[in-house]
Amino acid sequence: MAGSSHGHTPAAWTGVIISFIGFCVAGAFVVMAEPVGFWAGMAVVVLGGVVGGIMRTMGLGAPKAEPLVRSERPTANREAAVSSQS
Repeated sequence: MAGSSHGHTPAAWTGVIISFIGFCVAGAFVVMAEPVGFWAGMAVVVLGGVVGGIMRTMGLGAPKAEPLVRSERPTANREAAVSSQS
């Protein structure tokens, strides 16, 4: 996986950092036994995913990978071979 850029984009970093902050907030409020603060932290976690997704659609994520091999339908190749032999 060293050759890929999996997760090395502004969208991925931003989404993960926001989610990490949300997990820290939620964890702190679990220790303090405050359910409202826990759910606020979980809302921040969800917000991190939403922000990362929005940034990806804005073009700040990894580009779509194209297939390595583009295969054609075998029937099209056979039809072309038959018509060229006739």
